[in-house]
Amino acid sequence: MRSAQLTLCAGVVLAAVIAPAPTALALAPAALAPGAVTDNEESHGSVTVTPSTIAAGGEVDLRIGICGGKKAIGHSEAFSSPAHFHPAADGVMFAEARIRSDAEGRDYGIHVKCEDGSGSADGNVTVVHHRVEPTAPVRAGGGGTAALAADTEGPGTPYTLIGLGLAGVAAVAIAGRSVRKRRGTTH
Repeated sequence: MRSAQLTLCAGVVLAAVIAPAPTALALAPAALAPGAVTDNEESHGSVTVTPSTIAAGGEVDLRIGICGGKKAIGHSEAFSSPAHFHPAADGVMFAEARIRSDAEGRDYGIHVKCEDGSGSADGNVTVVHHRVEPTAPVRAGGGGTAALAADTEGPGTPYTLIGLGLAGVAAVAIAGRSVRKRRGTTH
C-alpha cells in the first residue's frame, strides 16, 4: 500500500511541474521571446556599447536586442552623427558610431528608437581625453650625450670645429700610414 501512495504522490508532483509550462508559454510570449511585443505594449531594452570607455574621436560598436530585427536609429550627444542599426548575423541589431573629436570627457547617454515605433533602448558611453604631446629627445646615452640631448640648440660652432679638426687629423694619419706601408713593400 505504501508504494501505491508513493507512486501517486510522484505522479501528482510530476503533473504539477509539467502542466504549467504550456500555460506559461501561452500567457507570456513577450517575456520568453526577446524583442517580441504584444499589442499596445512597447518593449524596452539596453544598448551594449563596446568599448564602453573610449577617447574622443574613436569608434564604438552598438548592439540591441529589440526592434524585431528591423531598423533602428540611435542618438547621443557624444556621436558625430546618428547611428543606424541593421540586423546582424546573430539575430541582434548592430551599428557603429564615431565619437565627436571635440566631445568632453564624461558619461553620455545613448537612446535608440525602433523605426516602426515598437521599442526603444538606452545605454551609456564614457568619453575620456588622452592627449599625446610631442616630447624632447630621450635623455640617455654614454658620456656627455645625455647632456647634449637636453640642449635644444645642438652642439654649436665650437663643437663642430673640434669635430672637423679631429676628423682631419684622423684622415692625415690614415693617409700617412698607407704611404709608409707602400714604401716598405717596394724596397
